[in-house]
Amino acid sequence: MPAEWEPHRGTWFSWPHKEASWPGKMDHIPAVFAKMVQLLSAHEEVHINVGDEALEQAARELLGTLGAGPNIYFHRHPTNDAWCRDHGPIFVQRTSGDRSEELILDWGYNAWGEKYPPYDLDDIIPSRIGAELGIPVLSTGIILEGGSIDVNGQGTLLTTESCLLNPNRNPDLERSEIESALKRHLGVTKVLWLGEGIEGDDTDGHVDDLTRFVDARTVVTVVEDDPADTNYAPLQDNLRRLHTMTDQDGEPLRIVPLPMPRPLWYEGQRLPASYANFYIANGVVLMPAYDAERDELARTTLQDLFPTRRVVPIESADLVWGLGACHCVTQQWPAL
Repeated sequence: MPAEWEPHRGTWFSWPHKEASWPGKMDHIPAVFAKMVQLLSAHEEVHINVGDEALEQAARELLGTLGAGPNIYFHRHPTNDAWCRDHGPIFVQRTSGDRSEELILDWGYNAWGEKYPPYDLDDIIPSRIGAELGIPVLSTGIILEGGSIDVNGQGTLLTTESCLLNPNRNPDLERSEIESALKRHLGVTKVLWLGEGIEGDDTDGHVDDLTRFVDARTVVTVVEDDPADTNYAPLQDNLRRLHTMTDQDGEPLRIVPLPMPRPLWYEGQRLPASYANFYIANGVVLMPAYDAERDELARTTLQDLFPTRRVVPIESADLVWGLGACHCVTQQWPAL
């Protein structure tokens, strides 16, 4: 599996339509998606799953008002929800001589442990895309969401115990069996396990809200400075673990702290707002923005790490009411 910063052919989205994911705020969400599509389409293809003509037309009209370019493609694949990171295709590649091939991995999807049925349409998105595009699809037989893993493209993968070892995913598999499956299907040789996720994260602790590779040996990891905050202890534990970890070559990781936004609440619920939920694309990094006081520190931290890309804040206070942000709604399509 190539690293996210490697060249993309494009980015996949599933257009939002489920009111229950953003109750009371759904009217604001398509505009956030449209802004991301507009920014990305200047650098790479954008492919959007839409269930019917009406949804496609609404998306086209909204994108037209932003002056989005022609690099946008619609696919009539109905979905239950919009979290393409978790139900979308994960592309892997193999190179033999001067020939490169791609394969779509179809991991099982059960809406984060049966939390939000129905999810049958989301579960078959990878196979539908493979059939449409003529790309081979391999079913792994294992439940896994794209947001639960992060790779450096050189053989190392980051994940969390709280998610991948949760009995609501693969209750019959031991840690060693899950590691073997990750190595076999994703071409990694080393799996690094962090602990727990942040409060409000209904995915049971996806790593894309915690710690991300930004190059082959460097990770950013979110840190909470307030000892009274419920996120302080788990994030400190993850930081301690990272300081003991090495990459596939036995080299220590370079660790860059990333701030957390101040706690964000809506209707009495703590939302899983995290600056780690950024998306790396060709020429641009989309960073969720929640907190004017801390957004700029997060942006400058990431900008220093991505000198050849422009880090663009995406206002995500409404988006994260759905319990996800920029990375959660995107899935990269690596270039061959």
